[in-house]
Amino acid sequence: MSLYVMKFGGSSVGDTERMKRVARRIVEKQDEGHQCVVVVSAMGDTTDDLIDQAKLLNPEPPAREMDMLMTTGEQISMSLLSMAINQLGRSAVSLTGWQAGFRTEPVHGKARITNILPERVLSALKENHIIIVAGFQGMTEDGEITTFGRGGSDTTAVALAAAIEADVCEIYTDVDGIYSTDPRIVKCARKLTEISYDEMLELANLGAAVLHPRAVEYAKHHKVHLVVRSSFNYNEGTAVKEETSVEQGVVVSGIAYDKNVARISILGVEDIPGVLAQVFGTLAEASINVDIIVQSGVQDGKADFSFTTSLSECDHALEVIHGLKAKLPYRDVTSERNLVKVSIVGAGMISHPGVAAQMFDVISKQGVSIKMVSTSEIKTSCVIENANLEQVVKALHTAYNLDTDVQVFVGGPQDRR
Repeated sequence: MSLYVMKFGGSSVGDTERMKRVARRIVEKQDEGHQCVVVVSAMGDTTDDLIDQAKLLNPEPPAREMDMLMTTGEQISMSLLSMAINQLGRSAVSLTGWQAGFRTEPVHGKARITNILPERVLSALKENHIIIVAGFQGMTEDGEITTFGRGGSDTTAVALAAAIEADVCEIYTDVDGIYSTDPRIVKCARKLTEISYDEMLELANLGAAVLHPRAVEYAKHHKVHLVVRSSFNYNEGTAVKEETSVEQGVVVSGIAYDKNVARISILGVEDIPGVLAQVFGTLAEASINVDIIVQSGVQDGKADFSFTTSLSECDHALEVIHGLKAKLPYRDVTSERNLVKVSIVGAGMISHPGVAAQMFDVISKQGVSIKMVSTSEIKTSCVIENANLEQVVKALHTAYNLDTDVQVFVGGPQDRR
């Protein structure tokens, strides 16, 4: 008997019919002789609907109250799925994140897990229950409800799998594995049979929405056997593991993009030691994440530098920088929001020179200017205008020999057993 953690995303439980299909899938797993702990996201567009309702009442709702509101979506899913499983003659018990033992830091909206106390989950397993856990949520030591940020149900599933020493953690979604790029843009994307933790972590951090970055971090740190597969068919999924065999002729494994990008430029800053430390230290104290940083040349003792942050944090970052002007004079500060970051990722890039140069060439042949560049051993990222996203992704996918003859299927009931 193996212990499985099965996570189902919002599209998999988007309505009652899909909820019934998921319930049958879980019962089938139990019939195969396995124990099942299930993590669920909110149904379909529930989270977006809740956010819209909140902003109709208060354009800037308090972070604490948003967490109180957001956690209800997953609780609806867990209760309904438990009811569906019980209707099939099995015993299912639903638990909120805090009932399942998730303890977090006292940060609303993007809390990190500090500890998991899974005794209640383990006790229910001993009684042969199927346990349904609400994803994306936990509780601080002093009893405040928190959430992990969008996509945090992946993190719930992987962290719980590590805590209860599950044999497998399966992430079910509307595509049957991890692809070389977004199959909604490139219909001939290549399905990967396996991918390394490091490559997947880069792709997730760079915008690939199939897995949450913190979930991959947890899986890597705790050596969780992680598989991504479809909830709509029984095809083999993609294994995320420590090391993978390098596929012959494929240097780039995947292409990711992130539309949630803004660029802020600070112009005419004194070129003296400590300037960057002061700016980015202050941004860090305000919990603003910064990605790419570029400093231009110095002229007349003055320097310009730019950095990217998320669209959602752009206004906050500008406020922080305006607040610095008295201590750190500068000529001007500007921002751009119509941007996207496109990235190539692949372990094979380490031993193949010219991969980045090829990316720059492909983008230039699309008539697109590159605004910023960032590189590491296994990735290269370019910031461009978002109007050119699809043509650039398709051109890169072809250039790195990732196109296949198979059309990707996304979502819907197919190949049912």
